[in-house]
Amino acid sequence: MLKKNKKEKAGPGWAEVILGAALAVLLGVVLGAGLLISKPVNKVTAIPKDAAAGAVFYIEGQRDMSKAEGDEKLRTFVGGESVDVQEGELNALVASVAKASGAPPPKPGDKAPPPPAPDAKMIDATPPNVRISDGKITFADTVTVNVLGVTSAIIVQATGTFTRGSSGFEFDPETIYVGGCPVQRLLLIRSWIMKKLLFTVAVPGDIAAAWSKLVDVSIDGSKLRLKAP
Repeated sequence: MLKKNKKEKAGPGWAEVILGAALAVLLGVVLGAGLLISKPVNKVTAIPKDAAAGAVFYIEGQRDMSKAEGDEKLRTFVGGESVDVQEGELNALVASVAKASGAPPPKPGDKAPPPPAPDAKMIDATPPNVRISDGKITFADTVTVNVLGVTSAIIVQATGTFTRGSSGFEFDPETIYVGGCPVQRLLLIRSWIMKKLLFTVAVPGDIAAAWSKLVDVSIDGSKLRLKAP
């Protein structure tokens, strides 16, 4: 009984104090990140000159591009030739690839398949939108998050250039935002974001093969330049 009273008077040990402090810091980081993620992202057509410090903006890349022109440029690229690509052509390509990877349309005379059951996924990402400006490329997506029956849309965007990696040229982001929260310094989290939230569309084999042979990938103003051997 005496030993028990002494332990109660002594209070928590150093290990308990350190653990409590660490949990408090972790909780503060999580809450702070949550507040930044929920921070509104301003959809604009140009960054305002009087933009407030810390404000996050989203400018959508153009989509009005001739399909025939984009298809011709894709054939040129897959055929092993160098091409210059505009953001509209990239967005048309992404949309085309995403559509092709979905369920095939019913044949004439066949009954249309029943509508799919409601998707209960916690995170639902869509094909990215591409924007090229001032020597940088931005990939962005509006991700739908469903937690405990509460659904919200969060804009995820990454801006950077391309660098040569072990398996060819790779997108190298300088900034990554989830809502209003910058995450580019969090290496493990940013890798997950790139794979699960932005680049969710599988690249066709012929395009991947042509990309792996490129000798240079650069951004000139509003053009993505792909140089073949």
